[in-house]
Amino acid sequence: MTETEQKAPPGWLVLLLAVSCGLTVANLYYAQPLLAELRQTFGVGEAAAGGVVTATQIGYAAGMLLLVPLGDRLENRGLVATLLAVACAGLVVTGVAPGFAVLLIASLAVGATSVVVQILIPFAADLSPDAIRGRIVGRVVSGLLFGILLSRVVASLLAEVTSWRVVFLISAGAMAALALVLRFILPRRAPKTDVRYGELLRSTLAMARKHPPLRHRALYQSAMFGAFSAFWTTIAFVLTAPPFNYSQLGVGLFALAGAAGAAVAPLAGRWADHGHGRRLTAGAFVLCAAAFALAGLGAHSVILLAIAAIAVDTAVQATLVVGQHTIYQLDPSARARINSVYLGTFFIGGAIGSQAGSIAYHLGGWTAVVVFAGVLPLLGLAGMTRTRV
Repeated sequence: MTETEQKAPPGWLVLLLAVSCGLTVANLYYAQPLLAELRQTFGVGEAAAGGVVTATQIGYAAGMLLLVPLGDRLENRGLVATLLAVACAGLVVTGVAPGFAVLLIASLAVGATSVVVQILIPFAADLSPDAIRGRIVGRVVSGLLFGILLSRVVASLLAEVTSWRVVFLISAGAMAALALVLRFILPRRAPKTDVRYGELLRSTLAMARKHPPLRHRALYQSAMFGAFSAFWTTIAFVLTAPPFNYSQLGVGLFALAGAAGAAVAPLAGRWADHGHGRRLTAGAFVLCAAAFALAGLGAHSVILLAIAAIAVDTAVQATLVVGQHTIYQLDPSARARINSVYLGTFFIGGAIGSQAGSIAYHLGGWTAVVVFAGVLPLLGLAGMTRTRV
């Protein structure tokens, strides 16, 4: 059966992929609302505590570049199950970490193996016919985005009633269960290449040279994700300090505001299917920059901060879906490697945003954060005026 003759994947499988992406990607974000507690537990400063988020994102970027290309080389079910098993072990170590250095190393490992998400999304793209690929990928990505946004709520609530350590131990159990379910339920996806690992990595880098739209979209999303990470890494410091003085429960409830932005993912996929991706991207850059201007005015208003959170998350999700819709059309035989370049690049941007945002907050407070983060989407918009994607 040719790709144009494909039928849409069954709804239960799309839901399973979406839930799997959400549960797995949540591992990258549990620490964000817990940074104040991690500071107290390990006796470190704000910039050092932000390093936990940075380490996880650096691990994720490394996994994108070194592990995700294997999705084109190995049968996906076994690869996914293996990575989830290692993620489970890393989460256990995170939950029982006796010192901050151990926590950082475990966070790095968890980040690297949570790239399962970026094997499952190309998997969904392969299962989908051309005409509705954006829509199906958008649904799966919406699960990923709900995982990102709700992870903060879950982490805050669990930490409020138990301990931050319990958050990671429960996630370890979820990864173990998910490894078993996906190993036996996912359809078989045959490898698309038999080249050796070294050549596979070289061919991955070659994708960036070969496809200018891939480079452009990766850089756009790097700027957007840097802004996103700066916001969500530092907002816990803002909310737990005067004038808000929120508890962990309060921080978690605030994070629910951002979840409203996830609804845009399927819509963004539809718009991309109809050729409106470039205009949607430009609008998202403007929305993100405006959100940070609003966040700067809302230093003493949780309502303005919540509106800014929704706008930031909506903008980032829209550009993510449009970007993936664009890159998946470049070379169907190398979607995992193309996705590796795309996600690896923008998670490097996220790691920079997390750490730079923490440093900015330490040096200049919330005002410094919103100025730094607000400039990033404007840089993306400026770059977009020089390209056609």
